[in-house]
Amino acid sequence: MAVTLKEVATRSDLRKFIYLPAEIHKNHKNWVPPLYTDEQAFYNPKKNRSFSHCECTLVLAFKNNKAVGRIMGIINHKYNQYHNEKTGRFFNMECFDDSETSAALLSYIEKWALEKGMYRLTGPLGFSDKDPQGMLVEGFDMPMVITTNCNYQYQVRLIEEYGFGKKIDLVDYRLKIPEKIPSFYEEIKNRCINKNNIRLLEFQSKKELRPYIKKVFELVNETYSHIFAFSEIDQGEMEYMAGRYLPVINPRFVKMVLDKEGKLIAFVLAIPDIAEGIRLAGGKLFPFGIFKLLRSVRRTKMLVMLLGAIKHEYRNAGLDALMGVSMLQEAQKAGMEVIDSHLVLEDNLKMRAEYERMGGEVYKRYRIFQKEIN
Repeated sequence: MAVTLKEVATRSDLRKFIYLPAEIHKNHKNWVPPLYTDEQAFYNPKKNRSFSHCECTLVLAFKNNKAVGRIMGIINHKYNQYHNEKTGRFFNMECFDDSETSAALLSYIEKWALEKGMYRLTGPLGFSDKDPQGMLVEGFDMPMVITTNCNYQYQVRLIEEYGFGKKIDLVDYRLKIPEKIPSFYEEIKNRCINKNNIRLLEFQSKKELRPYIKKVFELVNETYSHIFAFSEIDQGEMEYMAGRYLPVINPRFVKMVLDKEGKLIAFVLAIPDIAEGIRLAGGKLFPFGIFKLLRSVRRTKMLVMLLGAIKHEYRNAGLDALMGVSMLQEAQKAGMEVIDSHLVLEDNLKMRAEYERMGGEVYKRYRIFQKEIN
């Protein structure tokens, strides 16, 4: 049967686009659905301010009038201009194990990007590195955590068959939370506080946390500019991302460091893994999914690191140890047993060394692919 393609143009099309992965992954034991209220906001230009500086297209593939695949094309003009690039992106590609469908989807985005003047195509990659990125290439037998992609092995093969090669890998570490914090970390922590005249800030409520949200994003903008796929976060995006993530943040797992003048110089953010709760809720919070999610938060033994940054002039001053010791102590109190590092670029050797010094091991690997299209 021939593949027919259709750009998403109606609410019905968008619904098919959002819910198609549930059909593709219905027998995939490790797949975690998205939170569907979050998905609807993600694709809504009125709510997701990333659309303001990106061109996008959403495409569905059909065989015999049945949806069998999807893909999103993105051109991030702000990122391209800053890095002097002409790169298009593909994102949220899903299909059954069918090379004809995958080739049709990728070919569509390739032609679309060429018409926009792009010279290469990269992905899976969303609006920025804060969206799930890369395709799982190692660790298929391990359960997924939130904000990471889940795919079958055949999806990697289909992308490579079309001519894509490796751009860069991201690794995911898993480490056991020690019963006793290593003494050398305590020593570094104490030296750090005494030497730098700084203050560790901890939180008990979201009300306490809220005044620092904008400062956190400003520090991210300052320190992430060199990181692959990062795009500066503007005021509208700050508000969108705060609304997207604040509901699932437990203030106990946010640590910040202030200098002697009270300015934010470092932070780290983690959340209890809620993937199992999302799976049990089928990605729907209402009417009863929210209770399954809350139960999952109480029962999970895994803490997922999401985001962190240290002001350039304070790096190698022990702030990572200061926040790390505090985070480990909080995890111990909460009965956590393991930490998932989230995705770390393979060339981020300093962060990788820190995880490995604590006994962390790479248990999953994700790959961002690239293809020249000029």
